[in-house]
Amino acid sequence: MSPLTQRLSTAEISQRILEMAVTGVYRESVFETFRPVATKKQIRDAIAHAKHLGIRSVPQLRDEALGTYYQIDASRYATAQAIVEAEIQLAVGESPSQRLLVVTQALRATLGVSASFTVLFGLGSSLFWLNGQVGWASSTLFSSLSAAAIWAVQRQVAKNLV
Repeated sequence: MSPLTQRLSTAEISQRILEMAVTGVYRESVFETFRPVATKKQIRDAIAHAKHLGIRSVPQLRDEALGTYYQIDASRYATAQAIVEAEIQLAVGESPSQRLLVVTQALRATLGVSASFTVLFGLGSSLFWLNGQVGWASSTLFSSLSAAAIWAVQRQVAKNLV
């Protein structure tokens, strides 16, 4: 595969968007730049990821044809880079943005598991109650409430981290 047709990962695209945002870039320009090496979904995900790392939109510079204008927020970017580099042990050849993407995906998966257990225990409790098994219904209801509390705490912690 030639360098021109090689597909880029979301983290690589995100890192390049951050570099482009130092001088400022329009959303449509980002899509045009990465269209040969990434899908639209990857580019949208990379923009969302770059927002976590320190780019911000400038509403005053929005253009009808070119869309949102992005610039680097120097303080957020410096803070995010310092946190990523200080807190996460990097594997050889792995970029901080790639590692942050992996951590973010792991957090989302953890939240999904907690939410799933909340729903499953709630449904189980309802079924036990409908079958007249009050002992099992109360046990699974307590489990559902516990899972919901764990999910709420995890969601709040994740919101503060990302």
